[in-house]
Amino acid sequence: MTLGTDRNVVYTYPSKKALASIVDKVRAITGRSKHRHLSDLLRQLNAVLRGWCAYFRHGVSAATFGYLDEYSWHRVTRWLRKRHPRVPWASLFRRFLPGKRPTEDGISLFQPQKVPVVRYRYRGRNIPTPSGPLHDCDLSGLVM
Repeated sequence: MTLGTDRNVVYTYPSKKALASIVDKVRAITGRSKHRHLSDLLRQLNAVLRGWCAYFRHGVSAATFGYLDEYSWHRVTRWLRKRHPRVPWASLFRRFLPGKRPTEDGISLFQPQKVPVVRYRYRGRNIPTPSGPLHDCDLSGLVM
């Protein structure tokens, strides 16, 4: 039960296996020799992050999204440092990280932490049940 109420709620978290799979994908995408430009890397990485976050946004995922945001930021900045070994960090930061987010050609790193988490809402008696009266649910589409 939720503290201070008489309602039961279900907390659903992304599993450790699901988090490990997205971390492995981020690690694979941010491999040093795979991308020629930062914009190519961001384009591919953003698609993967957006899809994963859209799937897991229903539930208790804010802390997981924060971890994923920090992890992907570190991987991209590490990719930048390996890609430009003789350029000082201050120059890389000024050129590729305006506003502290990796950006190139108008493409910025997706922020999983900013994805709104929409938990399952309590719908009460709006859900038709098999034991309830027939007028509560719409049976017009059923073929008998």
